[in-house]
Amino acid sequence: MPRTIAVNTWVWTSPLTDATLGPLARKAAGMGYQALELPLESIGDWDPARARDVLGDLGLGAIVVGAMGPGRSLIARAGDVEATQGYLRSCIGAAAILGSAVVAGPFYAPTGATWRMTPDERSQVVRELRVNLEPLASDAADAGVTLAVEPLNRYETSVLNTVEQSLDALAPLLGAGVGLALDTYHLNIEEKKPAEAIRAAGSAIAHVQVCGSDRGAVGDDHTDWPEILRALDDAGYRGPLGLESFTGENATIAVAASVWRPLAASQDELAARSIQALRVLGA
Repeated sequence: MPRTIAVNTWVWTSPLTDATLGPLARKAAGMGYQALELPLESIGDWDPARARDVLGDLGLGAIVVGAMGPGRSLIARAGDVEATQGYLRSCIGAAAILGSAVVAGPFYAPTGATWRMTPDERSQVVRELRVNLEPLASDAADAGVTLAVEPLNRYETSVLNTVEQSLDALAPLLGAGVGLALDTYHLNIEEKKPAEAIRAAGSAIAHVQVCGSDRGAVGDDHTDWPEILRALDDAGYRGPLGLESFTGENATIAVAASVWRPLAASQDELAARSIQALRVLGA
């Protein structure tokens, strides 16, 4: 059966608000998308109950995405752990209201925060991450939600870059409440063989995001999409595929995602080409 194909509202705007949600949801539904990835950049940007009703009227599913801006971290040297735990509990609550199976994101440190670590220092960071993530894992499991932790490329984090690192770091918590979010953009940079990394992640995969190898549209890039989809099948992942790309019109998000040039003739074209390619591929 074809997978649910979702699109992240970051393709068009940042931050998502109650005012922008309705028009974007209608646009996505008109293109054939079946779900929206909803970034919650700041608590109160949009109302989960209202979003549930808007998406429900259009027959769209919801996937909550966390935004790890400055100061948000489960590692003390990179941010305020207690405030971040509070933020993630709000994300879990939003997901429960919306019926989102996951909250996805790189929850260990702010995006763009990098520092060198000795093996001993890395071991300490991993221990701290486990300790600070564990109570959130319990909260998520109680709410029927999985925190899908995303490894990022080396230019965006120095904590978790690969599937192997992520499986090792999160091993005691994987299962109820915690899984992995894999993004083909980061896999393309960090994994020697992205398809094999997907297979290695196996049942730990809780969410998958896709885009072209340049962060643009799916399908006209160098990614071996048939092999990626076969690997997801082999891993037993039948969940949604969420298109994640970014608009360069917002200065904050353009800098955070290093969007220095247009990735398509328009953001609408990027989204439309991607879902067309994914359906042709049999996703």
